[in-house]
Amino acid sequence: MSLFSPAQITTQLSRPDHPQREPRAWTMVWSDEFNGPDGSPPDSKKWVTETGGGGWGNKELETYTDRAVNAQQKRGYLVITAQKETYKGSDNITRNYTSARIKTQGLFDHLYGRIEARIKIPYGQGIWPAFWMLGNDISTPGVGWPACGEIDIMENIGKEPSTVHGTIHGPGYSGEKGIGSPFSLPSGKFADGFHIYAVEWEPNQIRFYVDDSLYATRTPADLPKGTTWVYAHNFFIILNLAVGGGWPGNPDGTTVFPQQMLVDYVRVYEMKK
Repeated sequence: MSLFSPAQITTQLSRPDHPQREPRAWTMVWSDEFNGPDGSPPDSKKWVTETGGGGWGNKELETYTDRAVNAQQKRGYLVITAQKETYKGSDNITRNYTSARIKTQGLFDHLYGRIEARIKIPYGQGIWPAFWMLGNDISTPGVGWPACGEIDIMENIGKEPSTVHGTIHGPGYSGEKGIGSPFSLPSGKFADGFHIYAVEWEPNQIRFYVDDSLYATRTPADLPKGTTWVYAHNFFIILNLAVGGGWPGNPDGTTVFPQQMLVDYVRVYEMKK
């Protein structure tokens, strides 16, 4: 993700058992299992809810809100819902879609480790779910984006329901020039069930996984000549469900609303000492 009805929810929440699964090489240091009361917002001790519209640098169409209809905990999941509706945001501009975007900025950030989430993504033309990270120096004067660095652990554009992407962005290789790789299912689509999306991040190396499959490894050797590896400082986590934008394109007559992204958990590990 570049910088720039209750009844329906209930029918999707057939929750399998998911015991704490700690990879043998890692120790968990932070997590959210989204076990708050049904209808409650994301835990404000762990997440900041971003609001507003304006395209978010990507020509997106949605207004992000802090309403439960767009983001709530339900039966042990975080449910992010994109809706087609007429909604006037805090900027007094009326748009035709709403959704939610949450981040750990100012509450939690981390340097190196394994960052993973178990997610069931939606699909459809113009739908853009993402699980990603930004460098915590993004607000530092003279830094900003893309110098802060961006790690897209999972992005999907809904017109490609069987493919997700893992990408890094930095100065000189951002936006359309981001360095990424796709991962495609041999059959079916990602919206058919939950999958674990992860990166394992070490000095001078970032490895991208879907479930147990390693599909891309990034090192400074992958960068364009003269550019900088900007992944040696703390990053924070973002989850969002966008509608429209320059990459996925806009919804069309085939797109069904509401669309829901279900997040079972987000977990952060560091290497065992």
